Amino acid sequence: MHISPKQANENNREYAFRIIRENILSLEIQPGSMIGEQDIAQQLNMSRTPVHEALLELSKSKIVEILPQRGCRVSMIDLSLIEEARFIRETMESAIVQMACDMATERDILELQDNVRLQEFYLATQSMDKIMELDDAFHSYLYKLCNKMQCYYMVQLMNVHFDRLRAMSLHSVKEIKIVDDHKAILEAIKNHNKDEALRLLQKHLSRLEVDKNAIKEQYPEYFI
Repeated sequence: MHISPKQANENNREYAFRIIRENILSLEIQPGSMIGEQDIAQQLNMSRTPVHEALLELSKSKIVEILPQRGCRVSMIDLSLIEEARFIRETMESAIVQMACDMATERDILELQDNVRLQEFYLATQSMDKIMELDDAFHSYLYKLCNKMQCYYMVQLMNVHFDRLRAMSLHSVKEIKIVDDHKAILEAIKNHNKDEALRLLQKHLSRLEVDKNAIKEQYPEYFI
């Protein structure tokens, strides 16, 4: 399991939640794997209670299953849950991207441009984990500039299903188009073009529909 440093504002439950979630998304903890509370607690140098609470929180989105008397298991990939997560995200971000066309300041545009430049750099070096991190940051910043971070946190809980397939896509699909998508979305926001921003966002979030067959071919054992 990959363990990143604890952030300054995280309590133990939040830290355990983030680390487990990140490792599920990266496939460090694979679909169908059993998770031991005591083992994770030891690796994170904490008691079992915050780990147990983190797993209960993750179970609400059905990314893990609590098995009475047996422990906890990472859920297999369910395409119906991915579609539901995509629907929630697209519904929310369709509004966000149009609001951003009205609300983005010059500083916001510069911040997003810096993010996209880093995406281009890491795409050139095939650093897919960094691409995913910057992809998340790009979308998170759109919520932030619209002052809708509570909406972002709500979407993130269910979005773990969508994100797991998205992470796999970066390692399965030869032609990565998300950086170009972000450049185009940013240009539409910069030009205050709501219709174009909406069209581009919907195209961006629909790419996994095209990619999922390639992903299933590479990881057939992970799917229901």
